[in-house]
Amino acid sequence: MIHDSELRERLAPLARTVETIVPERELLEKLRAKPSLRCKFGIDPTSTTVHIGNGIQLWNLRRLQDLGHTAVLILGDYTATVGDPSGKDKTRPMLTPEQVEANLATWMEQMSLILDMDKVEIRRNSEWFKDMSFLEVLELTNRMTVQQMMERDSFETRWTNHEPISVREFLYCLMQGWDSVMVEADVELGGTDQTFNLTVGRRLMEQEGMAPQVSLIGPLLEGTDGSEKMSKSLGNAIGLTDAPKDVFGMAMRVSDELMPKYMRLVTDLADDEIETLLAGSPMDAKLAMAAALVARYHGADAGAAEREEFLRVFRRHEAPSEIPEVARPDPEDDGSFWIVNLLKHCGFASSTGEAKRLIQGGGVRLDETVQSDWQARLTLDGGEVLRVGRRKYARLI
Repeated sequence: MIHDSELRERLAPLARTVETIVPERELLEKLRAKPSLRCKFGIDPTSTTVHIGNGIQLWNLRRLQDLGHTAVLILGDYTATVGDPSGKDKTRPMLTPEQVEANLATWMEQMSLILDMDKVEIRRNSEWFKDMSFLEVLELTNRMTVQQMMERDSFETRWTNHEPISVREFLYCLMQGWDSVMVEADVELGGTDQTFNLTVGRRLMEQEGMAPQVSLIGPLLEGTDGSEKMSKSLGNAIGLTDAPKDVFGMAMRVSDELMPKYMRLVTDLADDEIETLLAGSPMDAKLAMAAALVARYHGADAGAAEREEFLRVFRRHEAPSEIPEVARPDPEDDGSFWIVNLLKHCGFASSTGEAKRLIQGGGVRLDETVQSDWQARLTLDGGEVLRVGRRKYARLI
């Protein structure tokens, strides 16, 4: 929440995705003094995919671009090898330079969905870290004490719980802070888990005799599981370049409790529209949220199409507009097809026992006919649709 009314007006396009500014007064003074601020956001390529949780800060960076400020994007090819300990209860494994480069391969394409890449100053922090001597690294470590490092919540918790803390992890916040020195940042963007790192950047800049950066801190986004922070490694993330169908389906898994947060942080729905939706049917609100999320990255037509497809299949119980085609297996000697074999062949059951249970449970249909006899031998002409439950379909060709 932005408290100062003038600052709130100046940053109106991103106000609802900012939790706090440290300190507000300094940012207002910077905005009054300079028409264009250097706004830094660092992102570590620890996976191949940029997800919508990362997108919160990327969109804020884009909005700052649109307000006339300079976007400075730090690709943390060196910090990624160290690993950010923020919120972690154990030491992260080190990535190799080869893994980092593999992860970076498609990042520009993904982030171009949000940022005006022609106007982004892109820096890799290997530019300054790869040539550092060991003595220079020691000098950097001399900037903070162990006591100051232990102010970090995750370190304090791990120390109390007798969990190991690697000396390497102490370096991460110093590296992120040094990035700010090297690019002369006026503002750094980050989530609430980055608060400690952002304040280290301020400290290092002051030690260098520079005007310290202001921290623009936004909320974290829980993943679709509703508990852990969004992360591809946890399987609870929605990628910027995921297919519209996958984005919509994942969004529909979001809990009712998290839905208002998703609406405000990862869609372009207007505030008054969000309030109206939240006052009505939870299902209608979730459908609107999912469609808006698809629309943000794939266009309004795609969002509307996925909403209609969802209603077709899950509310009207009609077949999807696109059904995967599966070549039917070889028939029995009499030319018939055992329903159990069809289910296993289409990947709907991994064993005969599982197929029998699905059939006896009444969840299997061939076209619109419920198949209740697991011993049934069927005649197929080609083009029939085998269905299990509401989500699994195959057209037998």
